[in-house]
Amino acid sequence: MDFDLDKHDINHIHFIGIGGISMSAIAETLLTFGYRVSGSDMNASHMTEKLSQKGATIYIGHSEKNIDHCDLVVYTAAVKKDNPELIKSKLLNIPTISRSQMLGLLMKKFKTSIAVSGTHGKTTTTSMISLILEYSNFHPTIMVGGELDAIGGNVKIGERNYFVTEACEYVGSFLNFFPNFGIILNIDEDHLDYFKDMNDIIETFEKFTHLIPKDGVLIGFYDDPHVQRVLSKANCKVITYGSHSNCDYRVENIQFSKEGYPSFDTFYQNKFLGSFILSVPGIHNVYNALAAIASTHTLGIEIDNIIKHIASFKGTHRRFDLLGTLEENIKIIDDYAHHPTEVKATLKAASNIPHNNIWCIFQPHTYTRTKALLNDFSNSFFDADKIIISDIYAAREKDPGTIHSKDLVEKIRDTNKDVLYLNDFEKISSYIREHAKPNDIIITMGAGDIYTVGKMLLNIKG
Repeated sequence: MDFDLDKHDINHIHFIGIGGISMSAIAETLLTFGYRVSGSDMNASHMTEKLSQKGATIYIGHSEKNIDHCDLVVYTAAVKKDNPELIKSKLLNIPTISRSQMLGLLMKKFKTSIAVSGTHGKTTTTSMISLILEYSNFHPTIMVGGELDAIGGNVKIGERNYFVTEACEYVGSFLNFFPNFGIILNIDEDHLDYFKDMNDIIETFEKFTHLIPKDGVLIGFYDDPHVQRVLSKANCKVITYGSHSNCDYRVENIQFSKEGYPSFDTFYQNKFLGSFILSVPGIHNVYNALAAIASTHTLGIEIDNIIKHIASFKGTHRRFDLLGTLEENIKIIDDYAHHPTEVKATLKAASNIPHNNIWCIFQPHTYTRTKALLNDFSNSFFDADKIIISDIYAAREKDPGTIHSKDLVEKIRDTNKDVLYLNDFEKISSYIREHAKPNDIIITMGAGDIYTVGKMLLNIKG
């Protein structure tokens, strides 16, 4: 993209869809950098209220009247070509760029831009890296795809030396970035409404590696054969992590406490580096943590600091988030998992916690993903004792009429699991209240609004 915030006379930047998790973070950063910021969204939220309090002009609803003497317009992938603000911008010849292009331009303003990519685990790993850097007085600027209590939300403005953010592969977004420090956590089959097939996904990650300059660093999960292939195509320094004996950073002796939290030993170039204890559950978080350890150790942080600060990480909102406990020790947990690999990982993490039954209340996310990965989904509930499937959350899609949650229920039933379809959150809440037993674990799961069920059970408003 032949555009530069510093070289062009840019003062006022307008965001279409400013309330989104990433858009609001970018807008807040630009406000701090001294830009005038305005933006619109269909609904008011705590994100738009926060931006308003910091000096942004916020419009609720989209209208061509909102485009007033701005120098640049930023839009999200959800904005359609018939959006009145987008149309007005083009009529006035105002430059328009996507959210990912704007994030790429921000990266140019930092000495070290750290981009965390992968199909799963981006938010958790980005948060781990960010907190280790922050607590080690590196003063990073941080953007995460969730809300992290330790930084008071989804963004923290630091100094200009270190910038940490997630790098999403969907619609090739991360190909607009300018990282000099990249991380690939894993590569899995997903977003098949955009990618043609697995090979297309892998090739997109290969293009991402080529964005990192020769004097940059790429860290990758060597246990994943797709990541191995991508790492072999990199033109920069490559550092590997995983369980293989030839990894630069290797994990051994993984154990779990009675609360389900893992501990493990880490070796660097076959020399013992340290023993780690996590405050988040699951084997998947061991490898997320190992990526954070490899990254921050490579950046020069002392291992004692990494051990201390990674132990203090207690997760982000909607990632194995304990919402509360009902009578008789019935735990209500919410998790963002919406891919078969993530469903398996979350349920496996729950299985390490003492329990009676594990309930999985799953909301499929998008028709495309549900249909394309139907068989994989049906085999991902092994560690659940009771399964309830709600209606598919459409997100950006329209119902094609070719897939329904009942299709997933039938597939799951073929695996001899106890599964039920309920199409209403009130019905789900009532069913759980009637049938849950002491010491059960109830997990609401999905990227949509299924967390509402947990709030109903706990009588949490809002």
